[in-house]
Amino acid sequence: MQYRRFGKTNRSLSVFSLGTMRCLASAEVAYQTLQKAVALGVNHLETAQGYGNSEDYVGAALQRGLGVPRSQLFITTKLVPTVDAATMAQAIDQSLDRLKLDYIDGLAIHGINTWEHLDWIKAENGCMQAVQQAVADGHIRHVGFSTHGSLEVILAAIATGLFEFVNLHYTTFFQRNAAAIDRAHQQDMGVFIISPADKGGLLYTPSEMLEQLCQPFSPLELNYRFLLSDPRITTLSVGAATASELALPLAVANRVEALSPAEVVVLQRLEEHQSEALGSDRCGQCYACLPCPEGIYIPEVLRLRNLAIAYDMTEFGQYRYRMFENAGHWFPGNKGDRCTDCGDCLPRCPEGLNIPALLRDTHERLNGKARRRLWE
Repeated sequence: MQYRRFGKTNRSLSVFSLGTMRCLASAEVAYQTLQKAVALGVNHLETAQGYGNSEDYVGAALQRGLGVPRSQLFITTKLVPTVDAATMAQAIDQSLDRLKLDYIDGLAIHGINTWEHLDWIKAENGCMQAVQQAVADGHIRHVGFSTHGSLEVILAAIATGLFEFVNLHYTTFFQRNAAAIDRAHQQDMGVFIISPADKGGLLYTPSEMLEQLCQPFSPLELNYRFLLSDPRITTLSVGAATASELALPLAVANRVEALSPAEVVVLQRLEEHQSEALGSDRCGQCYACLPCPEGIYIPEVLRLRNLAIAYDMTEFGQYRYRMFENAGHWFPGNKGDRCTDCGDCLPRCPEGLNIPALLRDTHERLNGKARRRLWE
C-alpha cells in the first residue's frame, strides 16, 4: 500500500480508502471487511449518516478493535448540508454517538450539489457555524465536502476556502472535473475520488468489447492506474461489501508511478475507437448546449450514449440513465424523451450535432425501469 499526504490536513492516507456504503449486510460482515482492509494497509475508513446502519457498524468495529491504534486511522463521516446551525450540531452529536468516538478525523459536508446548498454553507448563521464550533471543541479535526454537482458549483465551493479536502467523481470515462482537481491541488486540498469502479463504468463487470480494447490490461486496472498515476489525487474509494471484494482493487495499491508507454497506448486506443465508432454523432462534452429549457442534462445523456455505442457499456448506461428524474440533486436532469425539438441547443453545439435525434436515440437504447440511489 502506498500513502499520500491528504492536502493541508497533513495526514498521510492510503491511496485506497474503504467506503462503507455497501457494508450493510450485518455488523459482523462489516467488521470482517474493515478488519481485512486495515490489515491490507488501508487507513482511511469512510461512512455517512445517510448510509443506513453504516455508522453504527463502523463504531462497533472500532470498539472491537481493528488491529492498529485509533490514532493511525483516519475516520471520515458525511453529513448533508442544513439551513441552520442547530440541525447540524445535532447531526454531529448523533454521528459521534453512533461511531462511539470522541472525535472524527474528517467531516465532509455530504452533497454540495446545488447553488442553494452552497448558499447554506456560506450563510453567516448556517450549518458551518456548528461545524466550526465542533472543530474548536476538538470533536472534528478536518472539514471537507463531497459533491455530485456541476463543475461550476464545485469550483465555487472550493473557492470559499472553507474546506481542506474534496470528494468528487473523476475517471477515465468522466474527466469533466479535471479543472476542479487542479484547483483543489492549487489550494493544497486533499482529493478523494468517489466510486471509480462503479460510477466509473461498472468496470468490475466490463463488456467483452471493452475488455478487448483494454488488453493487455483489465478496464478496472487501467482506470485505477489512470487515477493513481496522478499525484494530485490522494486516495480512491473502494466500496467493498465483503472482505473478498478488496483483493482485486488493492492488487494495484503499490502502482502509483507514471503511466507506462503501454498504458498510454491503450488509453489512446480507447479515444480513437470512440471517435471511429461514433463518427459525426460523437458528443465532445463541451457542455455548450446547456441550459436546456426542458431540464435535460444533455451532455451526460450523450456521454452515456457515447459509452454504450463505442464500448458496449450498455449496462452501465442503463444503470445511470434510469436514475434521471429519480435521484433529485444527486443525479439531476430529465430523460431524453422530454425533448420538444425547440432547437435552443442546436446553434450552440460546435460539432453541429442533431441533439434532439440523439436524445431520442439514447432514450430508446437505455430507458427502462427507474433506478434510485443505492441506499434508497
